[in-house]
Amino acid sequence: MTADPRPPAIFLMGPTAAGKTDLAVELTRHLPCDIVSVDSAMVYRGMDIGTAKPDAATLAEAPHRLIDICDPAEAYSAAAFCRDALAEMAAIRAHGRIPLLVGGTMLYFRALEQGLSPLPSADPALRRRLAAEAEEGGWPRLHARLAEVDPVAAARIRPTDPQRIQRALEVYELTGEPLSHWFAQSREAALPVRPVKLVLAPADRGTLQARIARRFEAMLAGGLLEEVAALYGRGDLHPDLPAIRAVGYRQAWAHLAGEIDADSLRERGVIATRQLAKRQYTWLRKEKNAAWLEPGADIVERALKYLSSAHI
Repeated sequence: MTADPRPPAIFLMGPTAAGKTDLAVELTRHLPCDIVSVDSAMVYRGMDIGTAKPDAATLAEAPHRLIDICDPAEAYSAAAFCRDALAEMAAIRAHGRIPLLVGGTMLYFRALEQGLSPLPSADPALRRRLAAEAEEGGWPRLHARLAEVDPVAAARIRPTDPQRIQRALEVYELTGEPLSHWFAQSREAALPVRPVKLVLAPADRGTLQARIARRFEAMLAGGLLEEVAALYGRGDLHPDLPAIRAVGYRQAWAHLAGEIDADSLRERGVIATRQLAKRQYTWLRKEKNAAWLEPGADIVERALKYLSSAHI
C-alpha cells in the first residue's frame, strides 16, 4: 500500500480535564510543534478560568493559536474553525514545523477531517422566533416538533439541548429538508495533512470524574464567578449565546441571575462537565486509527514512542 504523502499533523484529543494541555506543552519540548487549539469556548476573550485556558506563562512557552479570537457576543462555528485551522496549519508548515491540534471539541476535529455538509447560514429572525416559541412553550415542545419532521436528528438531540434543537428546526424551515439529510451529504474533505491521532483518556471514568470535581472547585476558588460577573455586567450578553451556554458559564450565569444558589451552582457545574465528558467519549470511540493513551507518569514517553512509529 502506498504511504500517505501528506505532511503530518498531530490530533491530540480527549475528554475535558484529562490533561491534554499539559501533554501538548510537553510534546512541544521534544518535537518542532506549534499548537492549534480545538476548543469552542477558548476562542472567546474574557473567558479564561472556566475554559481552563492556559495561563500566561504557559502561553509564553507554547503559544496556542485560535484562542482569544472572538468576543463572547459573537458566534463561532465549525465552518469558521475549519477555515481558521487550515490557515494556521498552512502557516505552521510553511515554517517547517508540525501542527499540533489540541482540544476536546470533537465536532471541530470531525469537520476538519471529514468536511462539512452544505448547511445554510444562521437566520437571526428565524432564531428569534424559535426562541420566543421556546420561551412560551418550552424546548421539549420544539423537540417534539423536530421529532415529527426529522426523527433521526431528534433521536440524537436531547429535549434539553436548545442550541441543537433550534439549529435543526432552522435548517428544516430554511431548506425544506431535515438536518439528517444534510449530514448525509457530508463528504470527506481533501485535508492537506495526514492526521496522527492521540486520545488521552482515563479508562476509569471514576478517575476522570474526580478530576472534574476538583477542577471545578479550583475554578470557583480561582475566580470563575468574578469572571462571569464581568460578562454579566456588560449588558449586551444573554444566556442563549453560544459563549454563555458553555459548561460552567451557564451555571454561573444562572447563579448571578438569582435562579440557583451557590450549592446548586457547584453541583450543576460538576454534573454538566461530567455530561460533557460522556458526550466526548461517545465521539472518541468512533475515531478511527487513534492511539488511546492512559494518563500517567510516563505519558510523554509513550506518546513520543507512538508518534515516532507514525514517522513524526
